[in-house]
Amino acid sequence: MAVTFVLSVTAPVNWLIYYYLLAPGALSWAGFPEVNLEFLKFIIFIAVIAAIVQAVEMIIDKYSPPLYMALGVYLPLIAVNCAILGASLFMVERNYTFLETVFYGAGSGFGWTLAIVTMAGIRKKLSYADVPKGLEGFGISMIITGLMAMAFMLFSGIISA
Repeated sequence: MAVTFVLSVTAPVNWLIYYYLLAPGALSWAGFPEVNLEFLKFIIFIAVIAAIVQAVEMIIDKYSPPLYMALGVYLPLIAVNCAILGASLFMVERNYTFLETVFYGAGSGFGWTLAIVTMAGIRKKLSYADVPKGLEGFGISMIITGLMAMAFMLFSGIISA
């Protein structure tokens, strides 16, 4: 839930920052139409993600200490989650509007949750399966991840068709 929330918030925030500060000609409202700060997008996006994760961490600590203790070290790890940075970068690359970015961020979070829950369910089922000795653990996880990636790629054709 925390990843979905952070994705849903960071994508629109990074959209605002990109289109009003970083994009070529974005500073024309301030009298600097020739300034292009696009080269800063990686650094700025990462800083925004880290700040929002920190805010989520403080809010969870204040309002739900048991959840904060249960999440432990995993909550700060959201900041280095590639899915969150990827969503912000795809939003820029695909030239989404603000509203599209809001739905894209929430949809990406939902998709990430779906993938993680599915992977956990499959791994739980595999704990009772007869997996060949050489594929136990990491090997079967990578095979499952590849098969799931192919399955999720099918969804990309549904929307664009």
